[in-house]
Amino acid sequence: MTLRRLKFLLVLVFGGFFTTISTPVLAGEEGGETKLDPAEVIMDHIKDSHEWHFFTLKKSDGTEFHATIPLPVILYSSQRGLSIFLSSAFEKEGKEVEHDGYKLEKGKVMAVTEAGVPDETVKVYDLSLSKNVIQMILALTLLVVLMIGIANKYKKGQGVNTAPKGWQNAIEPVIAFVRDEVAKPNLGSKYKKYLPYLLTVFFFILINNIFGLVPGSANVTGNIAFTIVLGVISFFVILFSSNKHFWGHIFWYPGVPVIVRVLIMLPVELLGVFTKPFALIVRLFANMVAGHIIILSFITLIFIFGTMSKIAGWGFSPLSVLFAVFIYMIEILVAFIQAFIFTNLTAVFIGQASEGGHEEHH
Repeated sequence: MTLRRLKFLLVLVFGGFFTTISTPVLAGEEGGETKLDPAEVIMDHIKDSHEWHFFTLKKSDGTEFHATIPLPVILYSSQRGLSIFLSSAFEKEGKEVEHDGYKLEKGKVMAVTEAGVPDETVKVYDLSLSKNVIQMILALTLLVVLMIGIANKYKKGQGVNTAPKGWQNAIEPVIAFVRDEVAKPNLGSKYKKYLPYLLTVFFFILINNIFGLVPGSANVTGNIAFTIVLGVISFFVILFSSNKHFWGHIFWYPGVPVIVRVLIMLPVELLGVFTKPFALIVRLFANMVAGHIIILSFITLIFIFGTMSKIAGWGFSPLSVLFAVFIYMIEILVAFIQAFIFTNLTAVFIGQASEGGHEEHH
């Protein structure tokens, strides 16, 4: 029964996925107007956007219907002030148009003159609620509602005096795992101080990773800006957790000749302070965006073969879908692994920064 449900879920997922990607590609090919650009198709599905696009249908009259949800565009410039409107204002009759002195080109908002030419003198600050931002807010809302609901159950005694129920059964083992396998081994007696942060980071990344696997959703953790913010937050947590023993080993490494300390060890150790958060940032970003690119590449291969021959396109489809499903299943595992790795490395770096000297251990 479980296997049947899993198969049904995969069919549903990839059915929606094919709908979102294949319709615009085939529409362009049939009309002979555009040529399939795999890189453009793939990047269009993983990059951020000012609208939530689901699918495109070609009407009998040749025009296209785009099923989208326009998102709020919030722009500010010192010359023009604050502008707030929906992203649908940038499109009229299927064409990109200027609105309120701004124009959307290749996903970027730029100021334009009355003649429609980009105005380089106007500095635009884009504070829009893009697809990534909206999905991140939804993930954060789900995290808060879920955790507060579970916490209230524990306050009432459910899961303490009685057996846990519902989401408690799923969340409690994960919390225990992070506590016993991540926090305690790396932080020792100080684990309670950092456990709330580690759990927040773990579940926030995990929820966003899982959301990103739903067809039509945004790949938030595959956005470098998102991982940079998480990495910078962890960087400051690591710095504020450091002690004199940690900095003493950086600026005056004991047991090493003075010349080696100053010319080699000091630059290397100082660089190591910044490479730790950099490793957190790049590892999460690269792994999450790579999986999406691989899945999209397998799907796009169908249309690449289809442009050569319809028989080749249909013949390659089963193999392409098979590989895509296989990578998709791996991505589900990667969603958990990357949340764990980010949390575990953060705990390791905090532990290294806050550990005492040899005399304290004795």
